Formats: sequence, structure tokens, C-alpha cells
Amino acid sequence: MIMRILKYAVLELKVSSKLFSLRKKFQSVIFFNEFPPLLPMITAKIFNNKVYWLLPSKNSLSPNSILCSLIAVPSKVCYNLCTSIILYSTSLISFWNLEPYRQKIRIAHEHFLNLETFTVTTPLAARPPLIGYIGRLSWEKGVQHLARALPAILNDRQDLRVLIGGDGALKETIAAFLQEEGLTIRVDLPGWISHDDLPKYFNQLRLLVLPSYTEGLPNIVLEAMACGTPVLAAKVGAIPDIITDGKTGFIMENNSPECIAENVIRALNTPNLEEISENGRKFVEENFTFESAVARWNGVLKV
Repeated sequence: MIMRILKYAVLELKVSSKLFSLRKKFQSVIFFNEFPPLLPMITAKIFNNKVYWLLPSKNSLSPNSILCSLIAVPSKVCYNLCTSIILYSTSLISFWNLEPYRQKIRIAHEHFLNLETFTVTTPLAARPPLIGYIGRLSWEKGVQHLARALPAILNDRQDLRVLIGGDGALKETIAAFLQEEGLTIRVDLPGWISHDDLPKYFNQLRLLVLPSYTEGLPNIVLEAMACGTPVLAAKVGAIPDIITDGKTGFIMENNSPECIAENVIRALNTPNLEEISENGRKFVEENFTFESAVARWNGVLKV
């Protein structure tokens, strides 16, 4: 933990130094940080720059960790220093306890997709009975709960296979659990999946499961929907603004193994799953183009 803090302090000093050297060349600074950019933000404010803090996610640390406690005060200082706090969704204001700063909160996101790359190449009906998770194998992603839901899911659906793609601190723990439960024949752990390969994997899945504790607006959800893959996600972050349960995807109330299992089975048994696949693709086409992203940011930066 000490090394992590030191590395972050060194990074802050480097960014502050760079801002100082370029101080006459810009009038606004956008920080894209989950953790508070305290020193760089102070540096930018000294030279009367407008400072925007875009929060892509918040508090992915374990809530009981020492680091979580350490960043609380710097975060409050940064909230007060910045010109605007930029969030992906109004729902994040209450979810992230930012009500005291509502007056300086603006809504925008940088997300847009190449809809020729992320597209449907295999219709949902032609895909094998395969569900999956793709992402970091770490505590905040809730993937450990997905693993513990698999015995119930696979017992209910004897034809089903599962893909858990990614790398991270929980990789060995998950592999050991699958071995104990005798599930290795039906669950694939391919390791890290490159971004270029994501469309190929999405077009094999009937359902993507995202059981996170915390999210902002995850690209993986938008990219899957663009490929016609229905998404089942926990009700966190901006996800409820993207997924309407039973229309553009599926929402689960929490990420307990029992809730995950119940909702995976519900989603797979949904009669109009192909319609939900099409609705998800259409939603992304209408809301996540380059032009729409530029228009949103023009509105924020003109304030």
C-alpha cells in the first residue's frame, strides 16, 4: 500500500510540473480521475484555469480499506476547488453522495463507438448457448459472486457454457473454485481479451453479465449492446440510464450469487430476447455516436 501511495504522489508531482510548464498555453484543464488529483488541481487553480473533474467511477476500493479513508479529505477539497464536476448520469449524484455539490455538477460523457467495428455479425438466434463476463477479475467487479452463482445456473441449464474473460487478483481464486465444483469442463477462462477481439467474443454470447459493486458508464456494456448482445447488470452507476429492464437489457437489484443466478435464468428464458438484442443495438446507434459526444461536451465547456 505504501508503494501505491508513493507512486501516486510521484505521478501528481509530474502532472503538476507539466501543468506549470504549459501554464500559458491553456485556459481549461479536464481531469479524468477516479482518485482526487489534488496537487495538479491546486496548480491549475493558481493560474486561474477553469478546472473540470470528470469522475469515470468512484471508490472502486474496498470500503473498509485504509486507502478509501485516506482519499476522503482530498476528494472533498477537489470537489470544492473544481469549476465543475462532470458525471455520466444524474443518478450518480445520489449514488455517489454528491448532493452537496449539485450546483456545480454537469452531465456528459466521452463515450462513442465505431459502429462498424462493434456490430452484429452473428444473429442472436444463431449463437451457441454461451453466457459470459469480460473484464477485470477484481473485487469491485463482483465476478467472485458470478462464479459462486454458476453451480445453480449450470444445474438449471444443462446445455449452457460460460466464458469468464480477463485477468486480475481473483483469477486463481476463481479457477480454484471452479475446480472444486467440477465446472472446468463447462467454464472457459481464456485470460485477458484484447479490445480488438471483443466484437468476435460478443458475437458468440447470448448474454453478458456485469455484477459490479460500482461503475460509471462502462464501455463494455455499450460495446456488447452494439454487437446485439443483451446485458444483465447490477443496478449501479449510470447503468439504469442505459439499460431498461426487459427492453434494452436486464437489471438485477444486487450482485449476490442467488440474485445473479435467478436473473441469468430469467434473462435466458425471456421469450423476446431477440427483440431486446435489437433494441440494445438501436439505443447505442441513437445515443453514442461521435457527433452526439461532441455536442454534449460543447454544452459542458461553454458553461
